[in-house]
Amino acid sequence: MSSDSPISGLVAFVGAGPGDPNLLTLRGAELLGKADVVVLGEEAHRALLRHAREGVQVVEADDALAGLVKRAKDGGLVVRLCPGDPMLFSSVTEEVAACAAAEVDFEVVPGVPPATAVLTYAGIPPATAVPEFRVVDAAQEQDWSSHAACPGTLVIYNGIAEAVSIGKALIAGGKPDTTPVAVSSGGTTTEQYTVVSSLGRLQADLKHAGFTEPALIVVGEAVGLRDKLSWFETKPLFGWRVLVPRTKEQSRSLSEQLISYGAVPEEVPTISVEPPRTPQQMDRAIKGLVTGRYEWVAFTSANAVKAVREKFEEYGLDARAFAGLKVAAVGEATSRALVEFGVKPDLLPSGEQSSEGLVAEWPPYDSMLDPINRVLLPRADISTDTLVAGLTELGWECDDVTAYRTVRAAPPPAPIREAIKGGGFDAVLFTSSSTVRNLVGIAGKPHNVTVIAVIGPQTAKTAEEFGLRVDVMADKPSASALAAAVAEYGAKQRQAALAAGDTPRRPSQNRRGARRRAR
Repeated sequence: MSSDSPISGLVAFVGAGPGDPNLLTLRGAELLGKADVVVLGEEAHRALLRHAREGVQVVEADDALAGLVKRAKDGGLVVRLCPGDPMLFSSVTEEVAACAAAEVDFEVVPGVPPATAVLTYAGIPPATAVPEFRVVDAAQEQDWSSHAACPGTLVIYNGIAEAVSIGKALIAGGKPDTTPVAVSSGGTTTEQYTVVSSLGRLQADLKHAGFTEPALIVVGEAVGLRDKLSWFETKPLFGWRVLVPRTKEQSRSLSEQLISYGAVPEEVPTISVEPPRTPQQMDRAIKGLVTGRYEWVAFTSANAVKAVREKFEEYGLDARAFAGLKVAAVGEATSRALVEFGVKPDLLPSGEQSSEGLVAEWPPYDSMLDPINRVLLPRADISTDTLVAGLTELGWECDDVTAYRTVRAAPPPAPIREAIKGGGFDAVLFTSSSTVRNLVGIAGKPHNVTVIAVIGPQTAKTAEEFGLRVDVMADKPSASALAAAVAEYGAKQRQAALAAGDTPRRPSQNRRGARRRAR
């Protein structure tokens, strides 16, 4: 069956994996993309709906199975998301049997099991020099004395409530009390938390850990390799809750980069982008662009590209209308937006990515080389005059046109505001002076334990005017460089704590009253 073929009259039991939504299998994503109905195994699976088509029906797992079977019998594709692997300690066996009894076609798509994935994310190899690897479900009656004889790695599901008694039973069965043990919860997500202990010390080490299911208990010498092989929980911003105060369109790539560093980004729009109050100015500019009024068009933001692109679509134009024009972009993000539009910039600052950097490399007007001396600048209503002044000094005549307005966004929900002011965020990334002003205006000042990161000197100055201590500044004015600078800051903080013999802590854990559990 080709990947484009429609699938009908089927219930697919899809393993959602251990927690990280990126561990979904290709087959699982393909079925989600074609599903008529998606049954969520648990709330965390909602993140996987990004693979589903628009308008798909989403139901909870406790909805009547009979209705889902009927939907499949009527020709629909029903995808039932299951935690981990559907066939490993499965809770859906009865549902699969019900489909078979009703003579409905079904498919079971394996998922990445926590038994291997969580261990890998915790830096514990599932099988070492002793190749025995045993997985047991503590929810079922177990003979712990027989498991005590396992010479390799023992992985225990559903055992956190009985962890201490399981440890004692393994010791009673002959396992040395010095045998390494790791307990990990929130596996493969940025909530992952692992405590390393031994069978003899398990009670003391778990006393204040606050573990809840789902969690895994790992017993065996492989746990001792965690110090060398841990790669996930040692990411520079692991578990950091980072506030990204930008527009939704702008924050996506920045959030993805932060996630790659182990952070948990929280996107809080502080600016709403709206059309200009009077569109006539943009209408005239687009007409002039098409009729040859301009030699250059300079874009100072991705939002300006978006505004021009929308006007083009309104008039039935496309990127071919830029033929014969020279195009400048202020920085990499703006350049990417132009390339997506089908326009390759002729001028991009090689140094500082700002209006000043653009002016520094802009050629002066030469009447012998340039038939037209006019430049179109489609910009925000709050843009500074730096670029206009610089181009005018170079002999160019500028049409400074309001392409879009930036207005303060609505305040975020109360829990977000409380987290901002109460130190619930580990860092906040300011990408412009307006994001500083608007965030403080709609939500209040970030707590003094929160790391303040800014994109450049002007944004730093504005932050300081609002009484904020600037901890991190990007080495060049781009969101990507800002995220990298925060990651470097986090890595240095972690290294300093380890060098001092301390457990690394997130900034939010240093506020008064913060939960003392180290991550």
